[in-house]
Amino acid sequence: MVNDLLKKKCVPCEKKGIKPFDKAEAQKYVDQALGWVLDQDARKISKEFKFQDFIGAINFVERVADIAEMEGHHPDIHIHYNKVLLELSTHAIGGLSENDFIVAAKIDAHN
Repeated sequence: MVNDLLKKKCVPCEKKGIKPFDKAEAQKYVDQALGWVLDQDARKISKEFKFQDFIGAINFVERVADIAEMEGHHPDIHIHYNKVLLELSTHAIGGLSENDFIVAAKIDAHN
């Protein structure tokens, strides 16, 4: 599934009438997303990345920003010195969509 996600592009959910994933569907995707954690309500996924220092964390955030801009789908980013916590959710639909897992797969592939 991860290789399939790497080939896909995010689509605007608010224009397509896409509904958020239910918990079972979200779990199916997150099981394929190494290290990503599904929140209790199945509304977002998150993953923490650790680096040698602050500059390593910032360089990673710049790579994430490039991916997010190319996909038009942006994570919430929390920086704590050498750690970066990414949270993905499709805000327009109030939950998770395939877009979140596309971006997660592309972040992991470029890390």
